Order: sequence, then structure tokens, then C-alpha cells
Amino acid sequence: MLRFDDRADAGRRLAAELESLRDAAPVVLGLPRGGVPVGFAVAHELGAPFDVVVVRKLGVPYWPELAMGAIGENGVRVVDAAIMAREGVSEAELESVERRERAVLSSYIARFCRGRERVDVRGRLAVVVDDGMATGLTARAACQVVQQLGAARVIMAVPVAAAHTVQHFDAADSLVCLAAPRVFFAVGEYFRDFSPTTDDEVVRLLDAAGSKHYWHTRSS
Repeated sequence: MLRFDDRADAGRRLAAELESLRDAAPVVLGLPRGGVPVGFAVAHELGAPFDVVVVRKLGVPYWPELAMGAIGENGVRVVDAAIMAREGVSEAELESVERRERAVLSSYIARFCRGRERVDVRGRLAVVVDDGMATGLTARAACQVVQQLGAARVIMAVPVAAAHTVQHFDAADSLVCLAAPRVFFAVGEYFRDFSPTTDDEVVRLLDAAGSKHYWHTRSS
């Protein structure tokens, strides 16, 4: 089983797979929170500008880790009716989860985006990065956000994802995934260190990406 030391290691390995994109001058966008350290490492290795695309999973009420949908910036909303039906989730329960997660989404946008110039993706190749995909719903929402922002082409890049999700993921122009096991329980199984990424770490990496030191030391 392919395992990564941590999210930074996963990002460096992803960057090696994405090396051919360097001359296309991509923009790299990480999903808060866990996708940010992976995306930061990808951006640094490719010498690309880095930013976030803010999305939130809508988890099944009694099993929050399982996504039944996702929401994102600019009003993006994705819901999987099949998962809701299978898990017996009502519309009222969905609305309750969504209301709570929209509050979190707003707080993330305020903390990670306001007071900072966003990277312009219009007309550019955008590489959207997360630390893994189970159902792929948050990734799908993120790709929709980036498409709405005007990216010319969108590539979704993850270290690991469920094989079924990889086979059916059509939200991006292409998908790069280093490992796609058929038996898949959780993204964290494929990392030796899967410690939670904090808000402070996200802010620190975004500040680093915007600093002159970052631009000076990144790969060329």
C-alpha cells in the first residue's frame, strides 16, 4: 500500500507527477484545511502561485465523515441524492447540516481570503489540490468554484482516492491521482502522519505563499 509521510510529502510526490505542467504557468489552489499543505508543496515545487478555494463538506448527520454534498464560494452547491437516499437523510436534515456548514464556510472565507489579494485564475490552468477523495463531492464543488472564476482548464490532483470515485469523477478536465485503491475506508489510512491541519497553519502557508521569501526560494 502506498503511504505518504505527511501532507507535504504527498504534495512533493504529486508535484513530480505534475512536472510537465510547469511551462503552462499553472495556478495551484488548495482546499482548506488538509489540502492546503499538500497544495502548498505542489505550488512550491512547480514554482506556481498558490491560493485557496473554500469549500465545506455536508456530512451525513450520524456519520459526518461521509459526504452527502458540499458547498463552496460563490453559492456553489453539490448534493448526492443517491447517498442521501441510501443513508436515509431527509431534506430537513440536509438543510440543518447546510445551515451550520454555511456559517463555517463564511468564517473560512473571512479568515483565509479577506484582506489578501486573491490569485486571478481567469484564462489560466488551475490545479485544484486536496489531501484525498472519498466520495469526491468537496472536490467537485471546488472545481465548480474555479470554473466559475474563469479558469481555462481545471485539473484535480490528489495523492489518494477511492477507485470508484476516480472512475466516475468528471468535474475537472482531468484528474491526477497517485493511488486509487478499490478497498478504501479513509484518506488518513494512507498517511503516516495525518494530524489535523489547523486554521493557523493555513494562514501561515498562505502568508508564506504571498511573501517575497517564497518567490525567491521556490523551484525554478
